[in-house]
Amino acid sequence: MNYVYKFPVVKGVQADKEYYIAMVPLKMLPKLFPASEEEYIPPEYRAQRKINESRIPVISKYILDNRDSYVFSALAASIDGQYSFIPYEKSSVLGILEVEMDAKFLINDGQHRKSAILEALKEDETLGDETISIVFYADKGLARSQQIFTDLNKNAVKTSNSIAELYDSRDEMAVITRKVVHNIEFLDTYTDKEKDILGKYSSSLFTLNTFYVTNKTIIGRNSIAESECFLNSYWEAVVRNMRQWEELQNHEITKVDLREGYIATQSIVIQALGRIGNCYFTGDASKMDEDLKKLRDINWSRSAKQWVMRAVGKNGRIITNKKAAMLIANVLKQQIGIPLSADEEAAERNLRKEIEG
Repeated sequence: MNYVYKFPVVKGVQADKEYYIAMVPLKMLPKLFPASEEEYIPPEYRAQRKINESRIPVISKYILDNRDSYVFSALAASIDGQYSFIPYEKSSVLGILEVEMDAKFLINDGQHRKSAILEALKEDETLGDETISIVFYADKGLARSQQIFTDLNKNAVKTSNSIAELYDSRDEMAVITRKVVHNIEFLDTYTDKEKDILGKYSSSLFTLNTFYVTNKTIIGRNSIAESECFLNSYWEAVVRNMRQWEELQNHEITKVDLREGYIATQSIVIQALGRIGNCYFTGDASKMDEDLKKLRDINWSRSAKQWVMRAVGKNGRIITNKKAAMLIANVLKQQIGIPLSADEEAAERNLRKEIEG
């Protein structure tokens, strides 16, 4: 008599092939998917990508830190061995999936989730009685398993950073950024909350992700909890003193003209403004409102000489690296009257050499 695993399942059919969905206790995962010795197997002989070990503690921490609210999607696995589906008397799709115990289960999707759950179980054994859904497929050899992995991952739509930050209620900075953008009418009107990249004719000028990243620059390693009031005040002051933004509100300029003729709405400029915000957040903000009025005197024209190799490359395209954010911020600092750091002074010298050379 062969011993078997018994899983209550729902049977489904896709592409004329049966699959089975089971709710499996987390404590069973180590038995179904034992951790083997790490040996290098060439990619062409694997049915999955190699595990990124650095992701495991992050996902495991997510489970343990959100013990009452964590969520996982289903794992997908192929059964390499003998199995049979025994339907219940009154149903053709509900029944018991019996799998011989010498069968192997191969993860097609969810290896990082599985490994993180195993790590979390070591810290909190009470997780063991909770369940995760597993979609079981019949193993038809390496080629089929590789194709399942490809189909599940290649055709998945990656969530944009902006929409993740729109929905995330655990990330304190995401919550605060949403509030700040919502509180400032101009930003709320012209910020896309779903996309990370805006099309040429988009009705938006900014993305939520740009402000999220920039706000993290402003706060640095300081406490996020006390940052909301400052961020509201800072971005309100910026909005009041960006002339082209004001002209757009007053219908003196179109969004197309603003995008094509000026750099004032470019993501890299917002990031540069983040460096200015950090100076006030970590230093003396008593004169911030008065200082930021000097932004009105900045020439944001794309063709302005001061932006060459700083914000606009020789090919006419916007430069989007961290160095550009620093160099743009240097212009703003000099206009406002904020001293440059040693690194910023060095960046200015290097830029002059690059332009002259």
